[in-house]
Amino acid sequence: MSPKPHSLSLSQSLKKEKKYSGVFGDVYSMAILPKELELEKESHPKFELRFQLPNLIQPIREFSRTREVREFLSGALAGAMTKAVLAPLETIRTRMVVGVGSRHISGSFLEVIEKQGWQGLWAGNAVNMIRIIPTQAIEFATFECVKRAMTSTQEKWKQAESHKVKIGPVSLNLSISWISPVAVAGAAAGVVSTLVCHPLEVLKDRLTVSPEAYPSLSIAISKIYKEGGIGACYSGLSPTLIGMLPYSTCYYFMYEKMKKSYCQAKNKESLNRPEMLLVGALAGFTASTISFPLEVARKRLMVGALQGKCPPHMAAALSEVIREEGLLGLYRGWGASCLKVMPSSGITWMFYEAWKDILLVQRNSL
Repeated sequence: MSPKPHSLSLSQSLKKEKKYSGVFGDVYSMAILPKELELEKESHPKFELRFQLPNLIQPIREFSRTREVREFLSGALAGAMTKAVLAPLETIRTRMVVGVGSRHISGSFLEVIEKQGWQGLWAGNAVNMIRIIPTQAIEFATFECVKRAMTSTQEKWKQAESHKVKIGPVSLNLSISWISPVAVAGAAAGVVSTLVCHPLEVLKDRLTVSPEAYPSLSIAISKIYKEGGIGACYSGLSPTLIGMLPYSTCYYFMYEKMKKSYCQAKNKESLNRPEMLLVGALAGFTASTISFPLEVARKRLMVGALQGKCPPHMAAALSEVIREEGLLGLYRGWGASCLKVMPSSGITWMFYEAWKDILLVQRNSL
């Protein structure tokens, strides 16, 4: 039996209406609503949390092109290359300064080889490399920055109005032209690098002097921390600063002074590499000779605990050395120190000036 025409048309119209309208139905009835009255299903928008990282490539690139960063890198590279060559002399010098083993360079050299083999000459060199890279980088960068700042301050002071202080009838003309920017910069370089890198100096001395008690870097760090916490990492800081101040001041002052005098005498703008090597070596020799007694006292204070006798302060350490060994004891190990300091200073300055020329020329060409 075929369906009735009006039933088909009603069914088709219902389907047609469903495409455009909502349908409500219950057990009693069905209602077809027009499209305008259609209740749309409530939708919730998706919650999206987006992070947009700042573009740091350009600021980092600009920062890396600054003069200060290039000088920092030059110091780091110069220090690393120098220490890689001169580590054996540093080991012998430290042993002689603190009174471990033979008093002669050749005897101390043979003792290290007999007890520890050839690798003993590089004892503590890993931490020494870790120490020297930030130390030299911070030292040279601080020296250059403070020297420029002091020179600029002196120029502005001269251009400004006269600085006078009147005390009654007396008029005092204040001047800072007598202050050497190089000397101030050298002192600042030594102090800043010491404050930052002193814990690495403590580690290096422990590994060098007592390799049996401190066979590795991790054991040394653990033992030192157990002995006195963070404060133990800064043991001997005061005498180190006292010893570093005259050395660093004299070291940079002598290098700049000799370099300037030599260039004026030869009527040239800059030194060549062999001349840098020579001038740097002489600067290191002079600075080491002047400050060496303080270096002896400093080393005694830093490693005195290992020998069971630690003077209470630097003056006591100096008097102890004089009482036990006489005045010449203040220069015990001076020969080994000069053998290490002179080539180290000369090579460091030569590498530093070379890297600075390369990096600063590259910076100017960018």
